[in-house]
Amino acid sequence: MVKAQNPGDAAGLLKGLTAPVRVSPEQWNPPFCGDIDMRIGADGTWYYLGTPIGRAPLVKLFASVLRREGEAYYLVTPVEKVGIRVDDAPFMAVRLRIEGEGEGQQLHFDTNVDDEVAAGPEHPLRFAASGEGLKPYVRVRGGLEALVTRSLYYELVQLGTVRDGWFGIWSGGRFFAMQRASEIDVET
Repeated sequence: MVKAQNPGDAAGLLKGLTAPVRVSPEQWNPPFCGDIDMRIGADGTWYYLGTPIGRAPLVKLFASVLRREGEAYYLVTPVEKVGIRVDDAPFMAVRLRIEGEGEGQQLHFDTNVDDEVAAGPEHPLRFAASGEGLKPYVRVRGGLEALVTRSLYYELVQLGTVRDGWFGIWSGGRFFAMQRASEIDVET
């Protein structure tokens, strides 16, 4: 693991976040300064030096500058880019609001860092197989996803329907397949 210029010092990262901004955050292209000991747990908890970050505004600030490049995650400010570890998805979808029904249904998700997304073509849902069954994700921005909590997943299953032999869910005019209907004993 490459060490950041100031390992163990989040002050440098915070200083970068408060630097004057002359371009939009998407255009920031600072030098890579190494990895820092920051991790996002599978349950959405952010850790720094092995200790949970308990201040929600600080977590939201870090989340606002999080980027994914390939399989790697970085916090990017106007002046530096540092690598962090993510156990699963960086965010958790913790609330669901449903508008309409059937093919006209729109699913709105809120994340643990107060992002709001409407599932559809720009914010697709995906369902990954795991040892515990299906794990649902919704794209938040860029390559960043939120893992949908298990309780919300059960709500999605209740809203599910069969289309062309697949069990799935509608949102934003798009059908998101979960699993072949024949594999889960759902009437086709």
